[in-house]
Amino acid sequence: MAEFLKLEKFSIGVGDRFAHQAKAQLRACILAAQAGVEVIPVWNKSNREHTIIGSEPAVTRAAADAAVRELGWQRAYHVDADHIRIETVDRFVPHSDFFTIDVADWIGKPADPGAVKLFVERHAELAGPLSIPGIRGSLEVSRAEVERIAGKYLTAIQEAGNIYRHIAAVKGEGKFITEVSMDETDSPQTPPELLMILAALADAGVPAQTLAPKFTGRFNKGVDYRGDVAQFEKEFGEDLAVIAYAVRQYSLPATLKLSVHSGSDKFSIYAPMRRALARFNAGLHLKTAGTTWLEEVIGLAEAGGNGLALAREIYAGALEHVEDLCAPYATVIDIDRQRLPSAQAVNGWSSEQFVSALRHDPGHHAFNPHLRQLMHVGFKIAARMGPRYLDELKAHEAGVSRNVTWNLYERHLKPLFIGEAKPGFPEPAAPAGANA
Repeated sequence: MAEFLKLEKFSIGVGDRFAHQAKAQLRACILAAQAGVEVIPVWNKSNREHTIIGSEPAVTRAAADAAVRELGWQRAYHVDADHIRIETVDRFVPHSDFFTIDVADWIGKPADPGAVKLFVERHAELAGPLSIPGIRGSLEVSRAEVERIAGKYLTAIQEAGNIYRHIAAVKGEGKFITEVSMDETDSPQTPPELLMILAALADAGVPAQTLAPKFTGRFNKGVDYRGDVAQFEKEFGEDLAVIAYAVRQYSLPATLKLSVHSGSDKFSIYAPMRRALARFNAGLHLKTAGTTWLEEVIGLAEAGGNGLALAREIYAGALEHVEDLCAPYATVIDIDRQRLPSAQAVNGWSSEQFVSALRHDPGHHAFNPHLRQLMHVGFKIAARMGPRYLDELKAHEAGVSRNVTWNLYERHLKPLFIGEAKPGFPEPAAPAGANA
């Protein structure tokens, strides 16, 4: 292949529901670069989000391009068609150079017996004891287990191949970055499963540069990881080891890396992830999804006046429509409805009370993770407001963007990729102009 678009070692997926925070997000990557670490922004927005907002992929591309131009960013950047399927991919093809192919719904669908037999015969190396550098001991996998795993995943891999070839037919081979998403499923993939998935992707001719597996524990939207951190660190390290092995074994792209979805605000696992990445000298793609939208609401609430009134109104609307808002996100939220304050109570809150409840500060006595998760999925309420919401964003741009930049740099990029020793970015309450 003459030309191959490569994904850089570290990248961060930045969601921007309303396409107003691209510059604020890019400033966080600029701060990381100034601290000595290149983290490439990947603006991501799913078909579901576009449908809810009433936007088009062209808007996401335009916002990213404008931010890069206005801030003089000289490094790479990408626009991700997030969680696309064959029926939704076409609207993204002209505007995206990164495609997250979601095949979770195909996992477990019975594979063709002939395809399973062919896979097992082609990959005799997968049966028996298998030694992978970085994983303690050997993996003992029987031929029957290889057949079981192939039967579980081959249909999903074939669908990934179908979608990849559909995109390539229009954009051209090597002109885009491919991610394969398998995280929205019931159980985490074991090291043998991950290895066989990668072998099958190589067989299918899918040059994946990131793979999003399922991990143990809960990766709920906008709140911290819930689970056994030590077990996660073990799984994460084993997955890195499998990827490094598979790249050599099956001639997959050297840029292949793990992708962690719903990775925003998973503060308790950032240090273990950083340790593992250093140990394997590995890359990472982290998706922060709706965190930016929450920072917009925080910025409006901080402003007081009309901004605070609008934030209260969004919460009241989300509370009124809690069933409909939560249904599409049932697998990635845990909301105790008894812990949600009434709309009447919130209408009496000050800016400080609202911000303290919503801002993700687990150590703060007023932080309410149930309210935060509801607001995370409540962007549909703001979308229905149309220009009213967007006009408030414009009116309070300085405060909103300061929150967006601070959150992304200080709470995500810095602990995950940089560590605590580098210069910081002023707190959101800093004087005006701190985000310049």
